[in-house]
Amino acid sequence: MQNRVLLVEDDDELRELLARYLTGQGFIVREAANGRDGLALALGHHCDIVVLDIMLPDISGLEVLRELRAETHLPVVLLTARGDETDRIVGFEVGADDYIPKPCNPRELVARLQAILRRVAWDQKTEIKTARHHGDLRVEPDHRRIYQNDEPLELTATEYEILQVLLAHAGSVVRKTDLMQWALGRRLEAFDRTLDMHISNLRKKLGNDDPPRIETVRGLGYSYRVPT
Repeated sequence: MQNRVLLVEDDDELRELLARYLTGQGFIVREAANGRDGLALALGHHCDIVVLDIMLPDISGLEVLRELRAETHLPVVLLTARGDETDRIVGFEVGADDYIPKPCNPRELVARLQAILRRVAWDQKTEIKTARHHGDLRVEPDHRRIYQNDEPLELTATEYEILQVLLAHAGSVVRKTDLMQWALGRRLEAFDRTLDMHISNLRKKLGNDDPPRIETVRGLGYSYRVPT
């Protein structure tokens, strides 16, 4: 089955370039030139993943992302201005799964999309389908949901992947390089703070435990501590 990607970008030349490349790589591409049209297509279940520009003519990509996250866990990759750290941080806080700076390399974009889609498909095929409990958390692989004290955690697809990897190795250190590969499907590169931002968001969503249940092991990675 071909994967369906929704490309939300107001720059006609860039959108057409990316659409042609993605189509040539086997994707079914839907296009939107503004945020409202993109939001409608995404909520209408017309895609498996969204590529979303932050700077749009009607509403910002971040606002589109906020509205999407209120309704769906659909994976979203942001297109951000190169070097704009603020956009990336806010994007992850709102619920982005990954980002790529503009002007973007189409080949890199395809690699990012394929990594996310492979990860989601693999989990759906191979995860044990029975619920698993880790202290106050319950993982339900059938629905790709995690509950805390029977209340659903509103996680992005990538946050879900990171947390379920940490839970599977609870009490042990998961190296950052391994967590990046297992959860995001790509190598950890110098100065890439993507993983750190996702961990920060997860800590906030899990509550202000002291010490935090996701502990940083300096120079190595992260460890999940099951609360007693």
